[in-house]
Amino acid sequence: MSLPAGHTFRPMVLADAELIAEQSAAYTSALLGFAKHSPEDVANYLRDPGINLPTDGWVVLDPTGNFAGSATAVAITDGTHLNVDILSNNPEVLDWLLTQAEHRAGGRREVVVRVGVIRQDQLLPDVLRARGFAIGTSVQRMRIDFDGVVQAPAVPEGVFVRRGAPDDATKRAAHAVLIEAFKDQPGTLPRPFEEWAASRESRSTFDWSMVTLVELDGQAVGVTECNDNFVSTDNCGYVGRLAVVPSARGRGLAKFLLRTAFAADSAAGRSGTILHVDSSNPTPAVALYTGVGMHPDLISDIWQRTIQPA
Repeated sequence: MSLPAGHTFRPMVLADAELIAEQSAAYTSALLGFAKHSPEDVANYLRDPGINLPTDGWVVLDPTGNFAGSATAVAITDGTHLNVDILSNNPEVLDWLLTQAEHRAGGRREVVVRVGVIRQDQLLPDVLRARGFAIGTSVQRMRIDFDGVVQAPAVPEGVFVRRGAPDDATKRAAHAVLIEAFKDQPGTLPRPFEEWAASRESRSTFDWSMVTLVELDGQAVGVTECNDNFVSTDNCGYVGRLAVVPSARGRGLAKFLLRTAFAADSAAGRSGTILHVDSSNPTPAVALYTGVGMHPDLISDIWQRTIQPA
């Protein structure tokens, strides 16, 4: 597979974040009426220690030297999944970028390649379908807009709330909750602790004070991990992760954590809160979010293809 005549490519660099954010905003705004990603979100993604831009990112230029496309391919869950983020309005460029991304699967083991596509996009699905991809699940971006000041919820009886994770022990406790809560969802498992912590440290929109833990009998059983990814574009807080371990579910802890995040965002002057949820989540997460007044404002289908070892 070759690029269209006159097109060239180069490895992606961190300085491309502004360019990619601008191009992504233009592309998604035309489809949605708003930008899917904030500039900070793009920069944080490219800065993450889990991505090696010289080998995992590509920028394509047209014959005049202008942007024609970009892609990244990031291995997760110990290399069993490959997340591909791709952008272009040229089908030939999309096809070439997907070929480069799939080469990053390695060929020594079975790898699930995943590409998120917003529902309004009519171009990328045709390219993916022709390459043997099919929709595996969908991800809903949920949002709530505040109508006045949001009061903090009452702490459930017997629950201790730990706000912030300033020390190593608390960070490890938060990570352990995530591992336990998502163990039945292999494609969403957090990275090993050191990698997970380093990725959070690399983000300009995150601080460890944005982590909230809930404990029962001295044991951490629930966590929210929030950030400011959507402040510049939507003036909204963002819940990056919300998790409750299976043994503590059914006690209202998830709803408490969620309402606590709403109250914190309201107190910070935010107009709302945003989060993402996998529609195939085995827990009743979608019902939880709609039950507290959230609604989907964007749906992305996750197209996937399994590449067998060579």
